[in-house]
Amino acid sequence: METEKTDQLFIPGAIAPDLIARSISRHQAMTGTGAQDIFLGQVRADVIDGKTVAAIEYTAYESMALTKFEEIRDKALQQYELSGVEIFHSLGEVKVGEICLFVLVSSPHRRAAFDGLHYVVEEIKAQVPVFGKERFADDSYQWKVNT
Repeated sequence: METEKTDQLFIPGAIAPDLIARSISRHQAMTGTGAQDIFLGQVRADVIDGKTVAAIEYTAYESMALTKFEEIRDKALQQYELSGVEIFHSLGEVKVGEICLFVLVSSPHRRAAFDGLHYVVEEIKAQVPVFGKERFADDSYQWKVNT
């Protein structure tokens, strides 16, 4: 059973724990699921040029991002024997310590879940046009460079 495709991938602000819990619960209801794997991307308090990051403001080229999310999801379902994939990404400001990216995959077996999750997260970082502007504690900004 695949999870339902949705265009509700973007979440305003931080991703709340109750959204994560609801996703886990949906995948538990799939009786063929033997493994779930989760990635939570969290905003770090990096120090850059002596200034500490306080938050990241996320923007996206939304229509292209949604297309890329679906392509990545579909390819992962085909290649890794996954029974479900859910992806949520923040838009707007996310403070240090809050969750900005949540990916959950489910599969009948753990190896497929591990491998499929790794694929999805790496492809999101490489292909999806989501941009972050780091806000420092002194209220100055700079565009984030992904590593």
